[in-house]
Amino acid sequence: MKEKISVIVPVYGVEKVLGRCVESILAQTYENIEIILVDDGSPDNCPKICDDYSRKYTNVRTIHKKNGGLTSAWKEGVRRAEGSLLGFVDSDDWIDPDMYERLAEALEEKDADIAMAGLVFDYADPGYPPRRETNRMEKPFYDRESLKAIFPVLLNDGSFIGRTLQPSRVTKLFRKELVMKNLDLWDENVTVGEDLQMVFAAVLDARGVCAVPDFYPYHYWYNVDSMTGGHDPDYLRKIKLLRERLEQISQEKRVYDFRPQIRNDFLSLAIMAVKNEIWRNRQESLGKVLANVRAMCRDASVQEALRNHTMDRIGISVRLYIFMMKHGMAFSCYLVTKVFFTFYYRIFSHIQ
Repeated sequence: MKEKISVIVPVYGVEKVLGRCVESILAQTYENIEIILVDDGSPDNCPKICDDYSRKYTNVRTIHKKNGGLTSAWKEGVRRAEGSLLGFVDSDDWIDPDMYERLAEALEEKDADIAMAGLVFDYADPGYPPRRETNRMEKPFYDRESLKAIFPVLLNDGSFIGRTLQPSRVTKLFRKELVMKNLDLWDENVTVGEDLQMVFAAVLDARGVCAVPDFYPYHYWYNVDSMTGGHDPDYLRKIKLLRERLEQISQEKRVYDFRPQIRNDFLSLAIMAVKNEIWRNRQESLGKVLANVRAMCRDASVQEALRNHTMDRIGISVRLYIFMMKHGMAFSCYLVTKVFFTFYYRIFSHIQ
């Protein structure tokens, strides 16, 4: 019999779309799958839906727990998993029927520890065309030595958000022992980049990593409203925590000094934090927004990254933000961001 795959689904507040997710996993062509639904204290009808699936299907199990966030939910699922292979699907997304069969075949063929696919962003608004995303790893298989060869560009290749490694856990199939080995390294307090901390640690220990080329079986459900809403006033603190966690993982593994790449990644996210504050903060006055941007730019961690980054493949717009942020030019950041996003969404409106 084929190795058992445990598919872990964290569940919270998704009663309208949970069925679509679970049905897509039940429809997998791979023959030996268990589905672990982790109810993370969901306040809606999700706990009952999970229990109904567990009663109806012998390969579906439900775990009820107090709310602790995404990372705590999938970690609990890992601890309860019976399979020797692990997959992850978020409860508002869905997957194609052959996803795990093809990933398992690649894993077995290459005797790898991680198999990867691409994903499709499917927008709630049908006027927005689906968009594909994959990793930037050029070869279909990396053994340990060839993995080490791409360590210098694994987290940043010198460009803005230049991650060679696609960080999504949901597009991958892992050997369970690799995940268990790193379980304690994944900080439940990290809420921006939680997937990156997981995949980064796992890859550093992997004997081999393979990718199925031109394969996009994972469907990420994207609500377009979140593109213009969802202001997060705590974003800078969250990405500082991610940076600390990645640096701790790098230090723990001692296979390569990733700190310059982690700094570059942090700076990319810091630029996004400034844009987020300007474009999405609709509650506060212009003066307060500018004060918030100025405080972000003056932050010691941000200034250190602005001074010492090694990104040499960035365009004019990113260089402009770096210059403005380094010199605390909050109003200039405001004007550039407003002009850019107004133009950006005007293009999207013509697509629809």
